[in-house]
Formats: sequence, C-alpha cells, structure tokens
Amino acid sequence: MAAGKHTSIVVIGASGDLARKKIFPALFALYCQRLLPDPWHVFGFARTEFTDATFREAIAQHLTCRYSPDGECDLRMGEFLGRCRYVSGAYDARDAFLDLYLKMRDVEQHQPANRMFYLAIPPSVFLDVAHAIGDAGLVACGQREPWSRVVLEKPFGKDRATSDALAHALAQVFVEDQTYRIDHYLGKEVIQNLLVLRFANLVFEPIWNRQYIERVEIVWKEDLSLAGRGGYFDQYGILRDVMQNHLIQILALVAMEPPARLDAASIASAKVETLRSVAPLELAEVVLGQYQAGEVRGQSFPAYVDDPTVRKDSRTPTFASARLKINNARWEGVPFVVTAGKGLDARMTEIRIRFRPVAANMFCRDDVYTCPEPNQLVIRVQPDEAIYLSLTHKVPGMGLRLQARNLDLQYKAAFSELIPDAYESLLLDILRGDRSLFIRHDELQAAWDIFTPLLHTIDQQQTSPQPYAFGSSGPGSSSA
Repeated sequence: MAAGKHTSIVVIGASGDLARKKIFPALFALYCQRLLPDPWHVFGFARTEFTDATFREAIAQHLTCRYSPDGECDLRMGEFLGRCRYVSGAYDARDAFLDLYLKMRDVEQHQPANRMFYLAIPPSVFLDVAHAIGDAGLVACGQREPWSRVVLEKPFGKDRATSDALAHALAQVFVEDQTYRIDHYLGKEVIQNLLVLRFANLVFEPIWNRQYIERVEIVWKEDLSLAGRGGYFDQYGILRDVMQNHLIQILALVAMEPPARLDAASIASAKVETLRSVAPLELAEVVLGQYQAGEVRGQSFPAYVDDPTVRKDSRTPTFASARLKINNARWEGVPFVVTAGKGLDARMTEIRIRFRPVAANMFCRDDVYTCPEPNQLVIRVQPDEAIYLSLTHKVPGMGLRLQARNLDLQYKAAFSELIPDAYESLLLDILRGDRSLFIRHDELQAAWDIFTPLLHTIDQQQTSPQPYAFGSSGPGSSSA
C-alpha cells in the first residue's frame, strides 16, 4: 500500500491464543507482502504483564516466513517486531486505555491517525472495552481519514434479543459502518470463490434452482474434543458456535440471488433477502447429539461432560443436523441439510450439491443396466481445498458398463500461488475498508431469526441431546 496517514492496529486480548496464533501471524504475512499501509504500528493490550520485549518474544513464536524470500526471514521478522508495542491493564479500566492512548500518540507523532481495534476477547467484555476506548478519546467519528474501525469475533449474542442489545450498545461508540463482524470462514479461499463459481460460469447458473437440484448439504466436522476449552463452548453449544454463523453464511452464499452489483452493500442485501426467506427452525427438524467416551486409533477420549471445564449435568449439544427450508421461487421444496459436530470421525467442511436424476433415463433398465447415480458437485472448504463434479461415464471395454468419475480441481495442484490464510484476507479488507466479507447488522438479525425460536424451545423443554461415541459419524438418526 502507498504511504499515507499513520495506521495503528490495536489488538485487544493480545496475549490470547487467537491473537498469537492467528492475528499477529496474519499481520506479519501482510507485512512480508508489503500490503500494510505505511507508516504503521501494532499495539497489543491485555491483562497479562508484558514489556515490549517480552511481548515481541511471545509473538515471534508463531510467525512464519512463507512469504519471505530465502535468507530474509530474520530481517523481516525483526522489522515487524520492532513496530510492535504493548500496554497491560484491565479491560474495563479507563486509565489503562489512557496509557494506551499516550503510547499511541507518541508513535503517531501527535498527528491524526487511522486506527483499527481488533477485539480478540470474550463477548462478555466487548462493551466494557468499547466504552473504555471511546472514553479515552481513541475513536474518530467520520468515515473519511482519519478513520476508526472495530473488529468483533463471534458469537454476537445468544439470540436475536441479546444480539440486538449488543449492537445497540456498541453503536454508542462505533457506528455500523465502523463495525466489522468477522467470520473467518468468509475469508477462506473456496468460500470467496462461491460467487465466481456461480455467476461467472454459464454452465451453473441456469441449473442452480429447484428444477435441477434435489438437495443441498453443508457439512462441518471436527475430530477433536473440547479438551479443557469447554468453559466457553458450554455456554453456547454447536448451534450458536458453528451453525448460526459459519454454516448459515455459507448457505446464504450458495442460495442467494445474483447481487445487483459486486459491492459490499449489494452482496449483503442479496444475502439478507435469502436468509429472510428461510423458515425458522422447529425442534422436529433438528437432531441434537453430545459425544460420549470413545477410542480412536488406540487413544481413549473422555465424554464431553467428563471435561473438567464442563458441567456434569450439561445438556449442551456438540452435534446438530438441521433441515432448512427456503421459501422462495428458486428453492421451494429443496432441503438444505446443515450438519456440524465435534468429536466426529473426520475434520472437514464440504458443500454438496446433489442434482436430480435424469428424467426417463434410458440407462435405468433394471434388466440391462444399473441406473447411474445423479450428478453431484462437491466444494471442499477444508482440508485440501477442492471442487469436483461427479459425472457418469462408460467404462472402457466391449460392453456398456457405467461408472461415476470426478472432474476434479485440486487447488494445490491447479494453482501455483500460495493460498492465503482467512485472517490475512480479512485483515487486509478491513484496512482497505472493504466490508464485502463481513456481516451486516440486518444480516445478523435475519440469521438469528432462523435459530432463536428453536434455541428457546430447547431451553424451555430442557431437551437432552442424543449420545454418540467420540470418533463416530454422530447420532444414528442424524440423516435428516
């Protein structure tokens, strides 16, 4: 980026895992590619007692040099760390943020500066921190330079009411155009490619509807246990932690109408229109599960409730599968089955588009041929990004034998370019002021409207999730 007004990047919660393992490595990657707007500095703020030197040591442990030419890694790392500073204090302490203000002003040479505040902290202290930032005089009001922007990690509330209350309170400090609600899945390369795949290829858009598509599945699996991280997860569960945000965002991109223009406002409006067409979920349309003890490759894993950070009587689901209905002309009658689970048999995220069988298929004569499987488009988000389309072919030979084979695009084989980490893409967009991959308030409201009635029913009825063994595919009745 070209040199201009000073840019200060402030990471609140700088000593936590998210900051150390994701945010600072992403910033370093942008620096190595000369994409940070010079002059710039990074400021860390957290309760942990660090000096500038010990803070830099903690950051350095997770930096990688994949964008640095051979022999330049140590030089680039030293340059980056030299622009990183730290302030310790309580998250609700106005004086601590005044200390941050003074340190920033010295580095900014007392000139107006652009400022990005990344809140890598629990949602319970979002508002305390936002008000302390505002009270310390760190927020610029206008949209033009100098700008101020705040980045929020999910979850954004626990239901529609708490989400609206959080948004209203935060707006007292940062207006909507200054607020970037981040969902790192939207920064993944394959997810960013969805609009291109759909709308830049004539072969897909004419058949992307109920006439040709029988079913859509969005699957998110983790083969990990909570392993001491249950304190956070037990408050939210899989529906709030994964499905209401990551997977409903993917659904919106898969199902949305073409946006009027390729800009942030038009894309968000198209997503909102689609989400408002999704019928609110009912309990009968959902399967909930909670993992029990299991053994994987000779290693034993305890049940979810045996984690010391989880309540022994917890009914929090670690698995959910939901059948969503989109009530519009494009998708009427097509089930969107969304599944998410921890402690399963694999780590993967996929979108599966299952097409309808060929009408009056001449190859479906039971006395001669086996009816071929319908075509399926699979978009693998992780691991090993790929897109493949299953097509029926004649097997070489003297007879007529049919078999499905994939037209397969493996990203690592097809592209020589490095695939950016999601946080690299999203942080660069924030610095550029591009809101295309961030969640607008009305979009968040529409997503909560799908899940809030279900969440309240589960709480009111004290619904117990079905047990499933750790390392399995989930509860036996999860095929919605």
